[in-house]
Parts: sequence; structure tokens; C-alpha cells
Amino acid sequence: MTAVLHTRACELFGVKYPIVQTGMGYVSDPALTAATANAGGLGILSAGLLSYEELVTAIETIQAKTDNPFGVNIRADQPDVERRIDLLISTGVKVASFALAPRQDLIAKCKDAGLVVVPSIGARRHAEKVAAWGVDAVIVQGGEGGGHTGGVPTSLLLPQVVDAVDIPVIGAGGFFDGRGLVAALSYGAAGIAMGTRFLLTTDSPVAQAVKEVYLSKTVNDTVLTTEVDGVPQRVLRAGTIDRLLRTSGPGRLLRAARNGVAFQKISGTRWSDIIREGLAMKKSRDLTWSQVVMAANAPMLYRAALLEGRPDIGVMATGQVVGLIDDLPSCRELIDRIMAEAEDVLRRLGA
Repeated sequence: MTAVLHTRACELFGVKYPIVQTGMGYVSDPALTAATANAGGLGILSAGLLSYEELVTAIETIQAKTDNPFGVNIRADQPDVERRIDLLISTGVKVASFALAPRQDLIAKCKDAGLVVVPSIGARRHAEKVAAWGVDAVIVQGGEGGGHTGGVPTSLLLPQVVDAVDIPVIGAGGFFDGRGLVAALSYGAAGIAMGTRFLLTTDSPVAQAVKEVYLSKTVNDTVLTTEVDGVPQRVLRAGTIDRLLRTSGPGRLLRAARNGVAFQKISGTRWSDIIREGLAMKKSRDLTWSQVVMAANAPMLYRAALLEGRPDIGVMATGQVVGLIDDLPSCRELIDRIMAEAEDVLRRLGA
């Protein structure tokens, strides 16, 4: 492997290749995380929708499938976040990944125990803030990325953040092949992170019928909307999203309330914790009460599409890169292909 492809991220995470599989709710399960790790990348388990007990089982499952390092993505605003961090420490997880910037004391707790701390950010000022607090690296997602995202394209945001901080920066949003990896490295990044590309692999738990819907879409078939949970996120322009955009406020809130009850039954989350999280969400994200209630929709809508195979009644997060993907390789095939393509690009450039 060309030396330039063995980056600071490889050293920091203890992995062979500078490729990260992001923590996606209902997608980044133990099987996908372990498959990525075994292929030489950094797999990240999504724990935001798992109960504590489910998280314990998921970590045990991954460790039974791989001896390689992996990460766990947790929500910094969960009521039991400190208990979850203690679990990561006690079980020897390598990386603590955060979708929202964790508090400074949580970062210190992780680092004191040897965890590598990697939050995802969408603006230079956020990167500067968490870097000053001592995180080890950041994942920088541009506006073309899937799920919750900002409005600045990766090609502008990535070099901006690289110039602002001196920790490894992982680029996310729009990456799917070796050309993108080399492009990110040319901006000064230490690697790339991908969500949609890993969702569309044979190791992903997403229903085959839903994968076929993804594969049929173009780069113009996504929409950035606040209609799911009040926060901008990029999703496929399909079924439920079209109906949400047409549904009146009262009808939307009624559906959200029903889905909130259903999610509580499935997850076993205590109502007191749900209410506490709702209050925290309202304060931290400056949402209205109607947006907080709308957020109850999100877990059930994603579950319906991704796990139950019902794209007609669910929601499918995606990056615009979906329009450039036309196959379903395994994680190993995908990572090997990306690295081979990157080597070829570097040879063509005379590196």
C-alpha cells in the first residue's frame, strides 16, 4: 500500500485503512460493524436507539466476530450517557463516537480511560470548539451527506476545518470510491467516512426491497427537510416524505404522538426518560413543542423502512451519493476496491 494511504487516522484508530463506516440508526448493527472491522476499516456501532442492555449484547456480539478495533456511536444527550461510557471503557471499545458534541467533562472522562473520542461536526466553529476541549479527531460532514446535516458542501467545509484544527479530520458526505478518498487526502483529511455506501452492502441489515429502492434513485432524488423531527436532514424523496410535506400540522402531530407510544413499547424506554430527553431536546436544539412531538416520528419511520422493508410508510436517510451507487458489494469487497482505486489514482498522478 502506498505510504500516503496509511494516515494519522490509521494510527489513531489502530486500523489498516483510512475508511470509517458511520454509526447509522437501525443500520450500523453488530454484523455491519464487525464486517467493516474485519475488512480493515473502522466500523462504528450505532447505539443511539439501543437500550443499555441491548448495547451490552451488541458489544459482546461484535467482539465475538472480530478482534479488530471498532467504535460505538452514542448520544451525548442521553440520560445514561455516563453509564454507557463506563461500559465502553470496561469492555475495551477503542473509539467513542458522538453525533452531537459531548460535554467537556465527558470528553475528559473518555480520554482519561484511554478511549479515542471522535465527534461528528458540520461547521468549522464546532470543530474548533471540540478540538479545544481535547477530542482526538473529528468527522466533518458536508451538506450532501445523509441524515442530519448542514448546508456547506464537503468540498468547502473539509479544507476549512483542516486549516482550523491540528487533529486528524475525517471527511464525510459524498464519498463512495477511491477517487473520493484521494480527493479527501488532497484537502488534508486523514480519511473518509461513509454511511450510504455501507448501507448498500450485503453486510447491511437493511431489507433487500429497500436497498433496491435506494439503487433506483438519482442524485436529484433526495431532499433536505425538517419535516421528520424538526432538524434538517437529508432523506430519499419517497413515500412518507411526500405525504409529510402535504400533511397539516394537527395531522402530523397526531401521527407523531401515536408513533411515540409505539416506540416506547418497542424500546422499553421509561416515559420519564422520554420526557426528560424531550425537554433536553427542546432546550439544546431550540425547538418548538410541535417539533419535539414531531421528533417522536423519527425512530418508527426509520424502523419501518430500514428493518421492516416498508419504504412506502417509512423514511430513508441518504446522502446525494446514492445516485452514484449501483451495486451491493460486501464490506471487504467495497474496502478492497476503494483502496485499489486509490492506488490507481495515485499512480496516474505520479505519486
